Amino acid sequence: MAGRLGGAGSSSPLPRALLLLAAAALFSLSFLTLRSLRPAAVPSISLDESRLLAPPFSPAPPRPSVYHSPEAFSAGYAEMERSFKVYIYPDGDPKTFYQTPRKLTGKYASEGYFFQNIRESRFRTEDPDSADLFFVPISPHKMRGKGTSYENMTIIVKDYVEGLINKYPYWNRTLGADHFFVTCHDVGVRAFEGLPFMVKNSIRVVCSPSYNVDFIPHKDVALPQVLQPFALPKGGNDVENRTNLGFWAGHRNSKIRVILARVWENDTELAISNNRISRAIGELVYQKQFYRTKFCICPGGSQVNSARISDSIHYGCVPVILSDYYDLPFNDVLDWKKFAIVLKERDVYELKSILKSISQEEFVALHNSLVQIQKHFVWHSPPIPYDAFHMVMYELWLRHHVIKY
Repeated sequence: MAGRLGGAGSSSPLPRALLLLAAAALFSLSFLTLRSLRPAAVPSISLDESRLLAPPFSPAPPRPSVYHSPEAFSAGYAEMERSFKVYIYPDGDPKTFYQTPRKLTGKYASEGYFFQNIRESRFRTEDPDSADLFFVPISPHKMRGKGTSYENMTIIVKDYVEGLINKYPYWNRTLGADHFFVTCHDVGVRAFEGLPFMVKNSIRVVCSPSYNVDFIPHKDVALPQVLQPFALPKGGNDVENRTNLGFWAGHRNSKIRVILARVWENDTELAISNNRISRAIGELVYQKQFYRTKFCICPGGSQVNSARISDSIHYGCVPVILSDYYDLPFNDVLDWKKFAIVLKERDVYELKSILKSISQEEFVALHNSLVQIQKHFVWHSPPIPYDAFHMVMYELWLRHHVIKY
């Protein structure tokens, strides 16, 4: 009969079995094909695990990302660039303390650069009703430069902010939760002590983000302390020149620095000096030491922060963070353990053994990752994408979702 498999005489069950087998094979092939079209989940493998799991004949594993979530950062950054708006209060005397920075050099340059960058950027809006955040543009660093005492500075800041609150309606909509101020000077943080409601509610962008005091990590922002201009070009891709194990030289203006100098100043493998090497020496002895060293020790000073961290990053020397209670800059975005060694202050006694336990392969990986993030720790005027200014703005953008009543 036409249409029967095997012809008229095939009453055997074999063709029927072959038909079932063919159908099963076709189904399996279709299932596997569809499954292969799904994006595969990428397992999270640490640097050490990837080295151990990869056999000698396999290709090198992909370089671990320096970002906690590259996809989230990329998407969020694009949205920030597209829509984020900041209103700058216009009040204040520009010839005294308001609106303009004191200068764009020195260890408090970050404060000055931010004041200038926000005015040069596309984030500024003249329409307060379209603003996501409100910037209170008062620079304690500039006041400090004009010789204003701490007591008078506190009064000036208090009078200025209270004047804004009385003149404009925006503060009272959120009790200041969508307002922020910026200060890199330690005294600048103290200058706002006369406004406890502002310290509690507003976003503080500060260089001394010690979370064992008033700094609140999920609300406030750690401002990187960058000493610009840098005396020498950035380092990187130069691991063969880094023959010294560790380096630190500076003032003993904190307990951890006193201990660091006392324990290690006579060591033959760690270049530890309890005397500061002047950055102004003609031969640039201090800066050149960064080029020759694998690990640059960054102990906290009078505050948890230090410009030495950004120096280390710029010169390609893996920073060793030796400071408790420090909310590191851009910690929401950057995975510091990919390009730095983060220790507790109590680890100072084991510092040498910790650094010597890091293999050359691990050091090279840290150094390569460090080169990737150098662009985030430099200021430009006007600002450029992904520089320190844009990273601070991204941190602010992450915090801008405030209910407006």
